[in-house]
Formats: sequence, structure tokens, C-alpha cells
Amino acid sequence: MKQMHLVGFMHSSHVVLSHAIWRHPQTELGFLEPEFYQNIAQILERGKFDMVFFADALAFPDRHGNSFELGLKYGAQGVVRLDPILTATAMALATQSIGIGITRSTSYYQPYDVARTFSTLDHLSRGRAAWNIVTSNRDSEARNFGLEKHLEHDLRYERATEFVEVVTKLWDSWQDEALILDKESGVFADPAKVNYVHHVGEWFKVRGPLTVPRSPQKRPVLIQAGGSERGKEFAAQWGEVIFEIKYTPAQMKAFYQDLKSRLSKYGRSSDECKILPAIMPFIGETEAIAKEKQALNNELIHPEVGIFTLSNHMDYDFSQHDLDAPIADVKVNGVQSTLQVARELSQSQGLTLRDIGKLYGQGVLVPAVVGTPTQIADQLEALFKDDVCDGFVISPAYLPGSFTEFVDTVIPELQRRGLFRKEYTGSTLKDHLGIQAVKPLAEVRK
Repeated sequence: MKQMHLVGFMHSSHVVLSHAIWRHPQTELGFLEPEFYQNIAQILERGKFDMVFFADALAFPDRHGNSFELGLKYGAQGVVRLDPILTATAMALATQSIGIGITRSTSYYQPYDVARTFSTLDHLSRGRAAWNIVTSNRDSEARNFGLEKHLEHDLRYERATEFVEVVTKLWDSWQDEALILDKESGVFADPAKVNYVHHVGEWFKVRGPLTVPRSPQKRPVLIQAGGSERGKEFAAQWGEVIFEIKYTPAQMKAFYQDLKSRLSKYGRSSDECKILPAIMPFIGETEAIAKEKQALNNELIHPEVGIFTLSNHMDYDFSQHDLDAPIADVKVNGVQSTLQVARELSQSQGLTLRDIGKLYGQGVLVPAVVGTPTQIADQLEALFKDDVCDGFVISPAYLPGSFTEFVDTVIPELQRRGLFRKEYTGSTLKDHLGIQAVKPLAEVRK
């Protein structure tokens, strides 16, 4: 019986997708402490989650009204972001089985740096590392790296494609069994099994080889969230886990069918790519209690914070628009797929920019799943069996309690129905996901 995959979604921060998290009475405000993240990883591992992964960005949010004052005052997403490679490493060292994924941008890092970082994490976690590939989307990020403007949308995907090609070549520059470690003969490694890369392209010139030997997964898992036309092509080419935000089951299914249909173009089968929409569960002993939890989340959000974050994600200043009018048809250089969802909601449900802002603050348009553990399991099972997804990304409403509740109440119900594993059956993240250990070696030259 086909089983779903489950991923915990995190930021190295005081909030995740719900802007109410830091204000919630049950949230532990330990987001600057390693134990906070280690505890979350251990909770999710107890629930046999495939992975926990961290989103990230590289600038302070100040697009709305060209000021960070409102966002900082009310604790909007992005005003605190620790480097997720360090929180991920702390989590990996406190766990044995759960996968650990972090975000690294192809626009503001270099392929060699990223290849070494993730190969190292894969070694230190014994084969549980994943790279969430993003192209970044804001001019404010460019200005932190000595540039005035961010790359145009399609152009940054061109750079990203070559970036990932170089990273995989570097990962493949050490062949299997290159390390000999023969103390008696004094032979450390087989030079014939380590290769230069000699990559010369439009964006990068990289000699190689990597200084990190072949890691347990050979190539760490690749996560992607492209939702634009160009982004979906990129995701179909490279993504092994696809994270998506869609507000309705119909939108989820359309995206699922569209993305899966593109895989064959890149010589990939449907099973090589797991598509996981985000949901935000509110779980109660009764449906009424669950609805009260959702209402509390919504009440704790400052009304302007959602629009502030929408401006930041879109890299567009929505403060110049009428809050009581439908969301404007504007061109943005930011997260185009999310803006499309917002526009569709505005048109289909008659929502104003103010309404969209409220929804954005509640969870960045991630749909809430509300009810008892049985009702939650019913909803997830229905979506899963309708070929809407291969599983789900669970976004918390408060920490660590949302994850604890899901693990203690919903996971047993999914396990009882045969929809989710009772134990890990492999040691690596690729084992958990049921994807091949590695693609054929990149073409390398000495």
C-alpha cells in the first residue's frame, strides 16, 4: 500500500508561516537556543517524519513602505533569521534518523561552497542531508551582497540551472571507494577515482575537485518550490521533493498533475519526485476545540503584518494600494506562484487586499486543516488518495506544541490506516523517500 511522506517545516526564527507563533501562549521562545531546535527534531523523529527543513532568506524585510519599522515592531517573518546550516547541524547531532534540509540560494552563494556544505552535512548526519534550492527574490538581498538589483526572474533560473549542474559535478568528483585508508601501505586514496571538474559555463568557471569525499547519499536530496512556468521546469529537472503552497485541493491537484507530466522530459519517473503541499493543522479533542485553536491563532496576528510580509515576498510595495480594493494585477519579481494564488482567491471569493493580508498573516496562504485527530486524518487521506499529493509539509501554529500534537494524535491514526510508516526502514533520507541513491555520475574530466 502506498504511504505518504511527511515533512516538518521550520524557520530558524521566532515564527514560521503563522505570524502568531511567537505570541502564542504555548510557544517556547527559545529560537536563539540550540535545544529549541533539537527538541523539535526529536519530536518529529519520534513521529517517524521523513524530514524537517528550513526556509531562509538573506535580507531584513523592509519592502513595505520602504521601512522595516512595522515588521520589526510586531515580529513579522524575517526580522530574525539564524543561519539554518548551524541549527540543522545541531538537530542532526541530536537525532539518528530524520532527514535535515536547509535552504541555500543559487544567486548569492557559489557552487563550490554549497557543494562542500551539503556534502559535509551529509557526512555528519550519516546520510540525512537535503538542499532546498532557491534563487532568492528580493532586491534587498542583492544589496547585502554588493549589488543594486536582484536578477530578473527567468534569468536567475538560468543561473540556477548551471549552478546545480556544477554542484552535482563537484559531488561526483569523488567516485565510490576512492578512500583507501590503508595504514599498512600508507595509501590514503586512489587518485584514479578523484577527478577535476573543469567546468566552464556562462555563469561559472570551477576547476574542482571537491575537498569532501563521496558522502553517504552520494548526492544529498534536492528540494525545490518553483511555481512559475520557469520554476516548474526547474523543479521537474532537479527536484526530488517539491514543496508547494496551494490554497484549495483543486489547485493542489492541478499543480500535481502539471508537475508530474513534466518529469518525462528530463528522463525521470513519477516516483523520483515527491510533491508535498503545505498544511497547517489545528487539532482538538473535539471539532469545537480545534476551531477555538484556529481562532486564537488568527486573533493574535496584527492586521498589517500580513501585508507587510506579502510586500516582502513579492518584492513589491503594497502599501501604495487601496486596502479595500481587490488585489492589484501587478508585475513582481518575487514569488510569482504565491501572488497567483492570492489573485485567484481575490477573484473567486471577492477578497480585498486587506482580506488577503489577514490570510497571509495567518499562514502565508497555507490552508488550515481543522478538527479532531480522526477528522484531520480523514482530510489528509482523502487528499492523498485523490492523487493530489505524495504527502504533506506540516507547518506549525505554535512551537513545539503543534508538532507534538500531530505526532501524538494524528500519526497513530495514519499508521492505523496503513498510510504512514511505523518505523524507519532505512538509514538515509533517500531511503525514507524511496528514491534512488544517486543518478549516473556527472561527466567529469581529469
